[in-house]
Amino acid sequence: MSSPAIKAIDLAKTVASGDKRLSILEAVELDLNTGDSLAIVGTSGSGKSTLLALLAGLDLPTRGRVELLGADLSGMDEDERAAWRAARVGFVFQSFQLLAGLSALDNVLLPLELAGSDPATARTTARTLLEQVGLGHRIAHTPRQLSGGEQQRVALARAFACRPQILFADEPTGNLDRATGAAIIDQLFALNADQQTTLVLVTHDEGLAARCDRTARLSDGRLHVQ
Repeated sequence: MSSPAIKAIDLAKTVASGDKRLSILEAVELDLNTGDSLAIVGTSGSGKSTLLALLAGLDLPTRGRVELLGADLSGMDEDERAAWRAARVGFVFQSFQLLAGLSALDNVLLPLELAGSDPATARTTARTLLEQVGLGHRIAHTPRQLSGGEQQRVALARAFACRPQILFADEPTGNLDRATGAAIIDQLFALNADQQTTLVLVTHDEGLAARCDRTARLSDGRLHVQ
């Protein structure tokens, strides 16, 4: 039996809106096993990105708690959550978030260096990942010299560099054309299968959601898992 990777218990999030409180999420329950893939879908403004941030420990819930790989995030402060994520969690965002002054290779190397990896081994790992996403010939190029699709491939390689146990992806193809986005998703699932990473993917694309093991729909602040 697979072990739990992510568990959300009675999760709720409200924010201030003038002199009132606005409920974004209410009574969210989720149990995702190691190696599973989950698509979170919903209309714009339904709270998908907010839920992802809560599950990843980037934000804290108003009520309830999140457990990642058995660790209760509510018992950690911000620095502790960041340190805990660094060794276990990867992210892919719509906006790429590459460092403009670094080459593709150095962008992928960065998390490995921060993790204290052996320099020679880290360089080999970064090169291999860039080759896996079809950028072995572009390792010396900076983000400004790369297309949007190439930048997102660098971001994918970087996300998988430390072999994360969980990967969160927030609309990873939102800034890409359909053909390029499809290629990026193929590479995402290929890397996911290769490393047996638990994947949580926020998307508005029903076709993409169908490729995941499970789909969770957000509506009126509540999560319906299929």
